Order: sequence, then structure tokens, then C-alpha cells
Amino acid sequence: MESCPVLSFGVEIPFVSHLGFTLHRMEAGESELRYTAQAEHLNSFAVTHGGATMTLMDVAMATAARSEVPDDVGVVTIEMKTSFMFAARGPLVARGKLLHRTKSLAFTEASIYDAEGRLCSHATGTFKYMARPAQPSAAVPTD
Repeated sequence: MESCPVLSFGVEIPFVSHLGFTLHRMEAGESELRYTAQAEHLNSFAVTHGGATMTLMDVAMATAARSEVPDDVGVVTIEMKTSFMFAARGPLVARGKLLHRTKSLAFTEASIYDAEGRLCSHATGTFKYMARPAQPSAAVPTD
């Protein structure tokens, strides 16, 4: 994988920081994230746990959706469908794409590739655009 600058997610996402995801592209409806699973992120087969890869694709889709809106607007996941094609090992690259958006919804997809360029997993997702609360601790409305 070629080297490129690490960008800011624009907001603090503690779980993403804990996993160690890095953002390398977030513009024009596209995103690219990178991730290398730590030992505690592996499953019993010693490959990246599906929950970690699903989180990576969720964040890739969310950042692709957020790339088209002002910073005071965030997204929340409404639904996500995932397919696993190949065991994810080593450094991974996730690419997200905004397929279509309305005023309130974003329709997206993401794929994860390993260091050899093999497609490991693919997801589609729907996100709802939400005004970001003025205070980070404020409750997020669900209706």
C-alpha cells in the first residue's frame, strides 16, 4: 500500500480511535480508511474479526456520506448488509462510496481489500443525516 497523509475524521470517535483506523480520503462522495488488526481484534481462526471489518466498512460508508455535507451534520447508520468473501489478514484498505443521497438519507457501499488487493468483504448501507448536537454529550434523537 502506498503512503498517503492521514486526515482528521472531523469529530472524535472513541471506538474508531481504539481500533486504530486511519482516514486517508474523504471527498466527493468517496473515502479511504486503513487498518491493521491487533491481536485482540482477531477471531479464533487468527484473522480479522468480522465485527472489526464491519465497523471498518460502516465508518468508510459514513465518511463517504459525510464528505458531501457541512461539518455540523453527521450520520447515523440505519441499516447495513455485509458479505464476506475472503479472510481479512494483515493491513487492510476500506473504500467507501456515496451512491445516492436525499435531504435526509445517504445510500452507500464499501469494500475492504487486503495487501495483495484481494476483495475481502463488501457492504451496502443506509445512513440518516443528523444535525450534530451543540454539546457532544447531548442525546442523539432516534425519531
